[in-house]
Amino acid sequence: MKVRHVFSTPDLPTAQAVMNAARGAGVHDDDILLVARSDIELEEIPNEFKEADTDLIPAALRGAGYGGAAGLLAGLAAIVITPIGLTLAGAAAAAVAGALVGSWASALVGSSLPDPIRRKFDDEIQAGRILVVLDGDKDFLDRTEGIITTAGGTHLPYEASKAMA
Repeated sequence: MKVRHVFSTPDLPTAQAVMNAARGAGVHDDDILLVARSDIELEEIPNEFKEADTDLIPAALRGAGYGGAAGLLAGLAAIVITPIGLTLAGAAAAAVAGALVGSWASALVGSSLPDPIRRKFDDEIQAGRILVVLDGDKDFLDRTEGIITTAGGTHLPYEASKAMA
């Protein structure tokens, strides 16, 4: 499973040096993202390196899990209540319906929230720093941290599983 590490850089040239160091260490372009203040992102950062600025996908995945579990429990409870006469297939249908509704509702809420990196490091972003986000195996990213630091990146206290690894 891939994890995310975040590095702070003072400006775009340093962020580019960190990206080049990461590439030299074996990180693929698909696993490098940049997060910055909106005015910096609009003017200076190429679209392929921009991080989505909402919590949409992780929220939808959480909603599917919680909604599916709630639907399954409701379906199983309905099986126990004899007058309803629900079968196991009905309980499965309730679980699927719960997952769909949970995913939809959570995605709506998640689309209005900034992603976790933006929430946690808002002070860094507002100060004009550019965050370089690297995705990869934990051991690999731990080994490359020295190279990234030498290139000018400051490791920030963040490590999370990538939602769509």
